[in-house]
Amino acid sequence: MSMAVFVKAVDLGSFAAAAAALDLSGPMVGKHVRFLEERLGVRLLNRTTRRQSLTEFGRAYYERCRVVLAEAEAADALAADQLSEPRGTLRVTMPVHFGRRCVMPILLDLARRYPALELDLTLSDRVADLAEQGYDLAVRTGGLEDRAGVIARRVARQRMVVCASPSYLERHPAPRRIEDLEEHQAIVYRRAGRVAPWLFPRPDGEPAEVAPVSRWRLDDLDAIADVAATGIGLAWLPYWLVRERIEAGALVPLLPDQPGFLYDCHALWLQTPHLPLKVRLAVDALAAALPRFMA
Repeated sequence: MSMAVFVKAVDLGSFAAAAAALDLSGPMVGKHVRFLEERLGVRLLNRTTRRQSLTEFGRAYYERCRVVLAEAEAADALAADQLSEPRGTLRVTMPVHFGRRCVMPILLDLARRYPALELDLTLSDRVADLAEQGYDLAVRTGGLEDRAGVIARRVARQRMVVCASPSYLERHPAPRRIEDLEEHQAIVYRRAGRVAPWLFPRPDGEPAEVAPVSRWRLDDLDAIADVAATGIGLAWLPYWLVRERIEAGALVPLLPDQPGFLYDCHALWLQTPHLPLKVRLAVDALAAALPRFMA
């Protein structure tokens, strides 16, 4: 336990952060580190009121501790596999709307099938660091950064559609080609100050990018669908998000002869000598069920 606390304190940069991650008090984290130092007879960390840093021996000890803990985790996972039932807590991070509508139902069904499995789910559009934040699994859509030590598996593809409300189409001719979009107002997605272009597949493999005219910029996809349903402009959204609105007649899909752009959906986990059963079953469940949500 003390070794794991020490590694977490180094990974997160402070006793307070380690305490929050491990659900311990700050003094208890310090007690574990001091216990190690007393047992080893050497200082591991140089600590001041403002910062901490590893000693030379502390750095070498930390690297060995990471190896030992990884091997212990792999051994525990192997033992769990022998029981043929996932157990323990599965920590997953996922985008807000995609997670709530598509990922959560699959994981909740998995937990219902395996009573020893606990779920700790985070819905956030921020990209999490799996190692630093202690997640077993991340589900993401769109392009991925190439990160060492992270394994990615495509589990689905989400189709994007251009849509508008019937009231908008009563006042404006429906676009028939991509080029017609420049004649229309749009509600667009903006995140971190950047307006994302609308993408459309082309035969050469490189997508065509369209930057439609827009007076309305939002950072929430569900809100964009709601605004589009009021009749003020076009929207470019994942089909799974607008399916119910289309079936209810609140929105109408456009450009019927234009294939929709496909965004990849990936499951990501840290590279490990032995993938825990709970992670493997979760990834397999997502790969089997997510495509049905995308259709």
